[in-house]
Amino acid sequence: MALQFYERDHRYQVCVCVCVCVRAPAVERNVMNSLLFSFRKLWAFTGPGFLMSIAYLDPGNIESDLQSGARAGFKLLWVLLGATIIGLLLQRLAARLGVVTGMHLAEVCNRHYPTVPRIILWLMVELAIIGSDMQEVIGCAIALNLLSVGRIPLWAGVLITIIDTFVFLFLDKYGLRKLEAFFGFLITIMALSFGYEYVRVAPDQAEVLKGMFVPYCSGCGPTQLEQAVGIVGAVIMPHNIYLHSALVKSRDINRANKKEVKEANKYYFIESSIALFISFLINVFVVAVFAEAFYGKTNMEVSLQCNETGSAHSELFPANNETLEVDIYKGGVVLGCFFGPAALYIWAIGILAAGQSSTMTGTYSGQFVMEGFLNLRWSRFARVLLTRSIAIFPTLLVAVFQDVQHLTGMNDFLNVLQSMQLPFALIPILTFTSLTSLMNDFANGLVWKIGGGLLILVVCAINMYFVVVYVTALNSTVLYVFSALLSIAYLSFVCYLVWRCLIALGVSRLDFRGSVQYPPTVLMDEQPEFDS
Repeated sequence: MALQFYERDHRYQVCVCVCVCVRAPAVERNVMNSLLFSFRKLWAFTGPGFLMSIAYLDPGNIESDLQSGARAGFKLLWVLLGATIIGLLLQRLAARLGVVTGMHLAEVCNRHYPTVPRIILWLMVELAIIGSDMQEVIGCAIALNLLSVGRIPLWAGVLITIIDTFVFLFLDKYGLRKLEAFFGFLITIMALSFGYEYVRVAPDQAEVLKGMFVPYCSGCGPTQLEQAVGIVGAVIMPHNIYLHSALVKSRDINRANKKEVKEANKYYFIESSIALFISFLINVFVVAVFAEAFYGKTNMEVSLQCNETGSAHSELFPANNETLEVDIYKGGVVLGCFFGPAALYIWAIGILAAGQSSTMTGTYSGQFVMEGFLNLRWSRFARVLLTRSIAIFPTLLVAVFQDVQHLTGMNDFLNVLQSMQLPFALIPILTFTSLTSLMNDFANGLVWKIGGGLLILVVCAINMYFVVVYVTALNSTVLYVFSALLSIAYLSFVCYLVWRCLIALGVSRLDFRGSVQYPPTVLMDEQPEFDS
């Protein structure tokens, strides 16, 4: 019996050993697959992050970059780096919301906010999208004017941008992957265009690195401070949060499988990091070019140089010793005066690529926002036509009845407009990614709740300062009164969103009546309307 027991025990041991020997390689492979990095999987998830990164390269950002270089030299590169990192962290929250829940931010807002706040949120985001689209119209019109040596007037360039509608619809019918490839092509054009300017000007590399990693700004005054605030406002776009949360739904993910969801989050974050790193480098190219070539230059110096080279645009720069002020139009002109016509035309090509790509991402944003908030499905043609018509009308009026300075000056107002809309994207994304009932195991932890809250508070405070500076420069009592009334309504709604956000973060004592409820949400598996 003892022998038999030993034999059974021995057989059992042998059996166990055999099972372990057979199963161990399979288990090891599964563990290794979950830990190792796969380029093949990264490629499968590549696309949404690059579409999202286009918003970091729109004409408004490019203008902010060149003004930063011309006004502060290399001293604000660290602000650009910090703003890009903050943007990456916020985009991470947006992507996680879409991956985990199968719903984008507008759909989640529709399910959890009452009707009136939901409608107000939709209107605010639509304002941001229209403002962004106006910047793209301005950028494209200026680029066409520069490329044609003034033969295409600004008003005609504005009208030509209507063609964007048909280009977008033509590309869209061939599927999302083709559209993503086209965006990649436009980003490549921008990288080559602004990279050429960088190599041609050859800025001091030591100063570039110092400005990027040493947070200082010696000798800076109010002008440089306002420019630093403007960088943050231009980089972080409210509608981009809504867009990214929808784009990640284009990949098929089994949301019931925690491992797949975790893997998707990982690869989307890696892809977004790569995309924003590339956009950051392109922005650095622009800042460094204008910092090296035009920081501290006066109008007189530029005017003399343009006269010597026979430029047709020398009248843009008055013969005085005031510091040079540049925009995306003057930026191309001064590059042409100092570095030859090729620099001007290549600059214009880069601006045109920035405007074209941003137009299409703005269209996608508008589609998702309208469908999510209102459950209203429009054809892409109708959506593009509406947004572009609203954007073109005021831009066309300025182009016809004013000059290029007024047209480019609209960018400052549009940056302020979009800065005001930031709380209406940042507060909801922190609110919903912190809800365990919605995100389950992927809800924000304590560090993310506190850090995210402080981050959003800082960003909103910076942008509010930007708005105040802009309004006080208007020097109009009527506008002051109107701004004060508008501010009361605006801050009241922001406080309402913050109140609901704090309850979601766990401060339940603020829910006095128990009226704020965030019920569990059923995970959605449907994909947005993308063609494969």
